[in-house]
Amino acid sequence: MTPTNIDHEKQIYCFKVFYAFLVVLLLHMNNPCNGCSEREMQALLAFKQGLVDDDNRLLSWGREVQNKDCCQWDGVYCSNHTGHVVKLDLGNQSLQGTISPKLVVLQHLEYLNLSFNNFDWSKIPDFIGSLSNLRYLDLSSANFGGEIPYQLENLTHLQYLDFSSYGSLDGPLQYLDFSSYGSLDGPKNSIQAKNLNWLPNLSCLKHLDLSYTNLNDVAGWLEAVNRLPKLRNLILSGLKACNLPPPIISSVSVMNSSKSLVRVDLFLNNLNSSIFQWLSGTHTNLVHLDLSWNNLNGSSIPDDLGNMSSLASLALYGSRLKGGIPNSFAKLCNLRHLDLRNNSLSGQLSDIIDILSKCAQNTLERLDISDNHGIMGSVPDLTKFLSLKYLYLSGNKLSGRIPETIGQMSKLEDIDFGGNSLEGVISEIHFSKLFKLKYLGLSSNSLSLNFSFDWVPPFQLESIRLRSCKMGPSFPKWLRTQKSVFSLDISNNGITDTIPSWLWDLSHQVFDMDLSQNQIRGTIGNLRSEFPPQLNVSWNQLEGPIPSTLSESFLSLLYLSNNKFSVAAASFLCTTKDSNLAFLDISSNHIFGELPDCWIHFKKLVFLDLSNNSLFGKIPTTMGYLFSIETLRLNNNGFVGELPSQFKNCRKLTLFNLAENKLSGSIPEWLGASLPNLAILILQSNNFYGSIPPQLCHLTRIQLLDLSMNNISGTIPKCLNNLTTLVRKGSSSQTIEHIYRIPLAEGGFSPGIYDDEASLIWKGLRAEFISNLGLLKSIDLSSNKLIGEIPSEITYLVGLISLNLSRNQLTGQIPSRIGNLQELDSLDLSRNQINGRIPTSLSQIARLAKLDLSENNLIGKIPIGTQLQSFDYAYDGNLLLCGAPLPRTCPEEEKSLGRPVLVNQDGQDGLITQGYYISMGLGFAVGFWGVCGTLLLNRSCRYTYFNFLTFLNDWLHVKVAIICQRVLNR
Repeated sequence: MTPTNIDHEKQIYCFKVFYAFLVVLLLHMNNPCNGCSEREMQALLAFKQGLVDDDNRLLSWGREVQNKDCCQWDGVYCSNHTGHVVKLDLGNQSLQGTISPKLVVLQHLEYLNLSFNNFDWSKIPDFIGSLSNLRYLDLSSANFGGEIPYQLENLTHLQYLDFSSYGSLDGPLQYLDFSSYGSLDGPKNSIQAKNLNWLPNLSCLKHLDLSYTNLNDVAGWLEAVNRLPKLRNLILSGLKACNLPPPIISSVSVMNSSKSLVRVDLFLNNLNSSIFQWLSGTHTNLVHLDLSWNNLNGSSIPDDLGNMSSLASLALYGSRLKGGIPNSFAKLCNLRHLDLRNNSLSGQLSDIIDILSKCAQNTLERLDISDNHGIMGSVPDLTKFLSLKYLYLSGNKLSGRIPETIGQMSKLEDIDFGGNSLEGVISEIHFSKLFKLKYLGLSSNSLSLNFSFDWVPPFQLESIRLRSCKMGPSFPKWLRTQKSVFSLDISNNGITDTIPSWLWDLSHQVFDMDLSQNQIRGTIGNLRSEFPPQLNVSWNQLEGPIPSTLSESFLSLLYLSNNKFSVAAASFLCTTKDSNLAFLDISSNHIFGELPDCWIHFKKLVFLDLSNNSLFGKIPTTMGYLFSIETLRLNNNGFVGELPSQFKNCRKLTLFNLAENKLSGSIPEWLGASLPNLAILILQSNNFYGSIPPQLCHLTRIQLLDLSMNNISGTIPKCLNNLTTLVRKGSSSQTIEHIYRIPLAEGGFSPGIYDDEASLIWKGLRAEFISNLGLLKSIDLSSNKLIGEIPSEITYLVGLISLNLSRNQLTGQIPSRIGNLQELDSLDLSRNQINGRIPTSLSQIARLAKLDLSENNLIGKIPIGTQLQSFDYAYDGNLLLCGAPLPRTCPEEEKSLGRPVLVNQDGQDGLITQGYYISMGLGFAVGFWGVCGTLLLNRSCRYTYFNFLTFLNDWLHVKVAIICQRVLNR
């Protein structure tokens, strides 16, 4: 190389060094240590201006000298190279308000997180589509609504699109999240999409989650998804809120399926088995598949599902599957997670195990086939599954003994055999090598646990579910060794012991403890402050006082019912302030005295049962502060006085039972005007008087109304047809279920579920309704002083199961359309003053199992009907009734020599109607006066008529004489 060339190369090298130095200098001038730009800072301040920050989470955002650099503000991050704001992370900050359009100034923004805030169902701002550098956009649980803006098609760098409300992903956190998770009833997301035409433009998208978004009308969702070449995770689920329609499958859609898919979650939609045609084109890399809670109601799981050999996680629970699992499951060699619970699978458990063991015996970690109710046989040897950690077989028809070999499966962490027909003895051998066991579920079988007195288990359990196992008569000592127990259920175990002190020593780490349905004796004892937040000792033989510590602020659920506790109510109910109690049941004890007026401290109470005690006095007015109360039972006590009007503040009240007290006054109007959620109202056996307020017709959700055994007068309101629930046939649920939040001592909530129950007089006997209470629809106004007619509007309540109007002073006739009440199982109109005929439409009620029309003034023939002739005593005391099953025969039957009498729908004889009698009277009058009137008024007609009669008489006399003479001559 010549010197000239060398000098030239040196010059080029020096120029490059100078240029690099200049670039570094410029970058240094824009370094975030020098602060963000004034323009971006002003945009952020404008954004803050539109927010309500009650918790001062944005306190560092300001114009002061110490807060001048927005790159130092909480949640704001700037680039180390350019100084521009690239990340805004404000998730879970309790912010409210609106998003300022000034945010569009942040054109270098790659990450925006506004999740778990409250934007009051405002629309997703269109200008978000102008932030073209976004990789991560999270608006989850932020209460946005409306249509998804099509401008999102400009976000071509997005890698993660998520509208869901749960969890995060493994891998890079670059995604879009518009989800909104509401109450425990499920996500309440008002975001919707009419089409997904904007979606294919997001060609970099790796994760798509539109869960809890209304996609009911998006028929082309599959075509849009197929045009995302890099998509790895597809999640379109959401408690029927997503409501994804079945895809339109074509050969093109199958061929163009994304081969990069690893995870597919489509649970809780309306998909059918056609979805498997599409999935067959994505099996190459698929690892996780969840199609649970859909309409995959075929005879069995499709065989081609077994061709997806790469599947590691498969969930099909709650999808209405029937039959067994296909043999092709034997090809799923990478299967780690199999969830088929809550279906209708049947067959032998051993057959299922044989299929899975052919290929997945080394990989399977989780097997859940619980709650199918059709899987039978004994539990086979499972030791061949070397990696099995979670085994759930509950809720089936398994029988026989649990094999001792299960004690050799050292990797097991969860075992649940509950709700089967297993029997035999469980010994120490069953647990010999289960060092990692954390969950043990053996409830509701016929198992006996037989361990040596000093047995020390090899495990430390977190959850123990041994309901209905035989462990008594003493508390099992091995429980003392379990120092990590979070949940303990040893109910119905045949324990007759007293509660040992060491059990309360365990309670400082136990969240819920269930000792119910035993025969535990003695007292609760002097509890420490660390007793379980949820404690159930109901249905035992406990007695003595209730410790005042039980009302301390960290207790959330307390069941003490059906014991022998004897204590004044005031001694333990008013020993705390701001109680966390959500569920309190001290019914069926010997609690006495007046209720203390301290209920202002129980604002979180959802369930309160004080029934079947010896309480008396007036109901405290502070019970109106039970703003969260949904179930309130004060029945079978000695309460007096009127109902406090403060109860109208309890707007969530669903069940209100005040039966069998000494309450008086008129039935308050606010019961109907202020308690819109009332489904069960029982005021039976009190001293209420006055008329039934028409405001009760506003109770559109009422399904059980019992005002019986009072002194109520007046007429039955005619607005009963406004009781919407009773106007509809059937019920959406067999139970009345409550889902609520249980406050925790450390903050936050845990979910709670309970079913309402009611005790009432049913067909003359007291009955308990729990598992079928949701199906019961009843009105009972019996044993009062009601007058007037039965309103015809009552025949609109076609959902009624029981109607009791007996023992009143009702008059008039039974409504002719009573037969419209086709759901009636029980009808009692006895001991009134009802008259008229029994409508023949009554014979059309096929389900009627009890009928009582006795002691009325009914007349006529009992209509012919299979049911009506089967009630022997239903017609007693109606002296003018006749026909089967009564021994009195109807006059028309005697005259017709047993021929049936035609009847019409009005309960009258088909020919003998009111019109018949009118016609007969008119005919008689016309005939009588037409002849007799003419003879009286016209002399010539009269002479002619009588001459004719004289001539006729003479002629007949001669004819008779001649005939007699001829007979004698013979």
